[in-house]
Amino acid sequence: MYRHSTTDFFCGWVKCAALPRFHRQKFIGRRTTGEIYSAELGKQYPQRDWILTRILWLGGLEPGKNRYGKVDTTWRYIYIHGCPDELMTGIPDSHGCIRMKNADMLDLFNRVDAGIKVYIHE
Repeated sequence: MYRHSTTDFFCGWVKCAALPRFHRQKFIGRRTTGEIYSAELGKQYPQRDWILTRILWLGGLEPGKNRYGKVDTTWRYIYIHGCPDELMTGIPDSHGCIRMKNADMLDLFNRVDAGIKVYIHE
């Protein structure tokens, strides 16, 4: 089990409280790209790791395990984020992040605050 906390929330160019709730916007580097995800776009770019809806950026709380150096969760840009529902196959396939269905990500995002503790375990 690894202990983390949420360090920041993103849903566009500014902090989320100022933005309307869009469901399928695409993010790169915690910024929206202007693209709106569709199944057709997903087929056109199958290699992309689709980061959609909202981002909860995680920060490790355990030095040597997930904080500082090469293992640092924040510095490695590890998120909890929405993704296309059809990619939720039950098989790990992200670049280190935790993927959620978009509706579930929206629900979670609206329930938590920055700094909340997150425990990741099998």
